[in-house]
This record gives sequence, structure tokens and C-alpha cells, in this order.
Amino acid sequence: MSATLENSVVFDESAGVVRILDRRVFPARVEWVDATTPDEVAAAIRDMVTQSSGPLYAATAGMGLAALQVRGLPLGEARTALGRAGRALATARPTNAHPRDAVARILAAGRDADDTDALVSVTLETAAAVDRDYREASLRLGRATLSLLPESPRILTHCWADAYLFGLVAAAREAGREIEWIATETRPYLQGARLTAHSLRELDQKVTLITDGMAAAALASPRGVGSGPIDAVVTAADRVALDGSVVNKVGTLAHAAAAAAFGIPYYAMVEAPDPGAPTGADVVIEDRDPREVLEVLGQRTASPLVTDAWYPAFDVTPPRLVTRIATSRGTFAPANVGEHFATDPDAEAPAPALRRRRSPAEPAPVAATVQPDTIAFRSVPASPDEDPQ
Repeated sequence: MSATLENSVVFDESAGVVRILDRRVFPARVEWVDATTPDEVAAAIRDMVTQSSGPLYAATAGMGLAALQVRGLPLGEARTALGRAGRALATARPTNAHPRDAVARILAAGRDADDTDALVSVTLETAAAVDRDYREASLRLGRATLSLLPESPRILTHCWADAYLFGLVAAAREAGREIEWIATETRPYLQGARLTAHSLRELDQKVTLITDGMAAAALASPRGVGSGPIDAVVTAADRVALDGSVVNKVGTLAHAAAAAAFGIPYYAMVEAPDPGAPTGADVVIEDRDPREVLEVLGQRTASPLVTDAWYPAFDVTPPRLVTRIATSRGTFAPANVGEHFATDPDAEAPAPALRRRRSPAEPAPVAATVQPDTIAFRSVPASPDEDPQ
């Protein structure tokens, strides 16, 4: 069993085109955007044709496309063209580091090529390897995340986790366990309603959709959502800094704060932390066109009198609100997430004892007095001199 979005970027080498499923209109319409140059692939990433893990898949495909297009050029010109393509793809969206890291690995692999044919060959091979390795790492990440959860957990998720979501579902199936999902709709692109919930249903998962503003109420409710109280908040992370700060779709911070207030753990999933970001303050937060807040899927929803809006596409959840971070090499307390790089990638970390799930008879505390032991909880909002980003 698979979901439509598991293979939503296709590099057609024979046709010299990258085909990207347009997630802006899916599932109402199934339309593909054909990109015939690396710049067109970068534009598709920038214009939100694909999101989450999609930009990584698109970047690797875009580099493969660039390799095809430098055939026959002198080596120096070929390197220059590949570098130019890499810059366009790596910087199309500044907060998501996956395209940047993928491009860096692909370009590095071709440094020792002594002619254009060798450069083209190693670029194509490495681009395919990056794509494959990321999918395999997402399954390992899913297994690590599953080790943190009760036997049959009910989890609230926000936005669109893409490959990480598929990895967690696959890991649960592998272990013979079931997950019940509560998905937020995720304004303004509605990735949760259109992509997450749709994909989960394709995978025969039980999922309940809520609006973004319902998350705190869902976490606080003794009767919960669906069949009972929520056991954990689990989201992907576009970036995790070495201090344990989690950068993800805007709204994640609010859900993490609400979870902490009601004694519910928040777990973030990321293939690896970013060694280039010592703290959350070192991550550039993408500000998108505020007009996107005035409409939903191209339809104006705000009053015609309203002209001002604000749309930071991501927010930064501070380490104190993060219970644990799952990576492709295990799970880590936020302050120790840098240990990921010193962990044997082939080692199977011992699974912790399964947590007891919540029940209506034993709901989470309403007062913010009992917190997960990895959180030094402070009341929200933060002090005036502290930047929540």
C-alpha cells in the first residue's frame, strides 16, 4: 500500500524533464508541472509547487537535469553551469536546509572528475544516491520516533511531514502497531487537510482533521479527539539547531507550548540536526508574500478592506518546549541532539519502555505544574527581553 505523494517528483532522464506533482491543487486536481531547466525546478520549489521533503527530491532531480544539459561542454564550463544550477536550487527556499545539503553533496562528488563525461556520470549517480539515502533514513527515523510512543498512540501532527510521515507509518506497520492521527488543517496552504490527511487515508490510517485553532483545546480535553485523549504531539522539522531549537511550519510553536502546558510530550522528527546552525537564531525564517494570508487556495477570504497581513512561513520552538528529538540515528534530549553525529548510523538503539497511554480517566493535568522531565517549563509568553524566535 502506498500514497500518491510518495513519488511526486519524477526525473524523466530520457525526456530531459523533471515532473513535479503540483501540491498546491492536490487532491482536488492531479496536475504535474514540467520543468525543463534547473531554474524552472528552483522556481517550482520557490512557488510551493512542492513542500517538505519535496524540495529535496526536486533539488536532486534538478541537479540530474543540469548534468544532462552540460554534456558536450568543456569541463570548466560544465562545472560553472552545475555550480550555477546548484545555487539556484539550494537557495530557492532559505529555511529548508535539505536542498542545500543535497546540492553540496552532489557538487562535492564531482570535484575530482577529470573530464565532462565523468562529471556528468558522478553527478547523476550521486543525485540518485541522495534521493535513495533520504528515503532509507526516513524509515530509520520512523522507527526511532515509534520507540517514544505508547503501544497504540493517538498523536497530533501539524503541517505535512512527507517522507518522515511515510517512514513512521511504515515503521508502525513493521512493528504490528497502529497509530491514530489528529491532523491540523495548516493555514494558509492547508497542507494538513489536503496532503497529510489525504495521504493517511490512502494508507488506511485513522485520522481526524481539526482546524489550527482547535489544537490547544484538543490537547486539553479529557475526552480528547477521535477515540480518546491525545498522547503526544509529533511533527517533522525543517531544521533543528544544535541547541535543540526546532524550526518547522508556523504554528508548531503554539502547539508545542500548548502540549507543555498540559503535560503532553512534543517530539520532533528530523533526519539530522543542522551543524551549521548553533542556535535557532541562526536559522533564516522565510517571510512569504502576506497576500497569501488574505486568501485560501487562491480565493480571497479576508474583507476587501483589509490590506495588511503577515506570513512568516516557519517558527522556532525553543528547546524547553521540546521533549525529545528523533533522528535517523536515534532519539536525543534537545540539549544533546549534536550527539547524533557521534552515533553509529548502523547501531540499533535500545527501545525505551513503552509509555502508558493517556485515558479519559487519567487526563493530562490542566494546570501547567506537571511537565515532561526533559522540559524546564516556564510560563508562556516569554519574558519581554527574550525573542521567541
